[in-house]
Amino acid sequence: MITTSIKPIQDVFATPPLIFPENIQFDAYIKNLIEDRSIFKYIRNSFIIATGTSLLTLILALPAAYALARFRLKGGGVFLLILLVTQMVPGIMMAMPLFIMFSTFNLLNSYLALIIGNTTLALPFAVLIMRPFFLSIPKGLEDAAVIDGCNRFTAFVRIVLPLTKPTLLTVGTFAFLFAWGDLIFALTLATDESIRPLTMGLTTFVGQYGTQWDSLMAVSTIAALPIIIIFIALQKYIVSGITAGAEK
Repeated sequence: MITTSIKPIQDVFATPPLIFPENIQFDAYIKNLIEDRSIFKYIRNSFIIATGTSLLTLILALPAAYALARFRLKGGGVFLLILLVTQMVPGIMMAMPLFIMFSTFNLLNSYLALIIGNTTLALPFAVLIMRPFFLSIPKGLEDAAVIDGCNRFTAFVRIVLPLTKPTLLTVGTFAFLFAWGDLIFALTLATDESIRPLTMGLTTFVGQYGTQWDSLMAVSTIAALPIIIIFIALQKYIVSGITAGAEK
């Protein structure tokens, strides 16, 4: 992807293919980052949608995972099975029901629609990852906090929540990743160019009569950079969070 983005267009179709280009040029980056800055609109939208999805997923997954871990809920096992099954449902199967529902509530072409759509895919994963971590935290810590004057909620906020930092970062990062790379909901729930994310911006380089491969690969490289930076910065927490979520 990177080498294609810095090749002259004639070298993209060279036979045999050139892994390392003989002539390096950055015309595609200059064109899409300096001359034509419309791509920044898509990047902004992707950040809004991905960040909103990450936050909404954490807000919903935290109490759900904690309740499934700490309380004996009737039908809790069935609920966990349903969450597991939903991981096997392709996202495209959710697109049409969500389109009908959001059109009823006039939510189409809004950030909220895309955030909720992506959260439906990230939420089951988040609950399944966070529940085992809560199971690994000794319940005696909360009981001691209750004895010291906390109620159930303050014990959760002051004692349990600070211990979940690796898992929170893991779940938040993966939810961000799901939303950042989404194309299905962006295609079905948003027709307004002003709120479409970066994945839809990439499709502008694919036309009926050809593909602008240099520009497509240059913008794809730019789109991958935030995810790479996030994983490099948080890899220690992500690995520990995944490990903690797999202990039980």
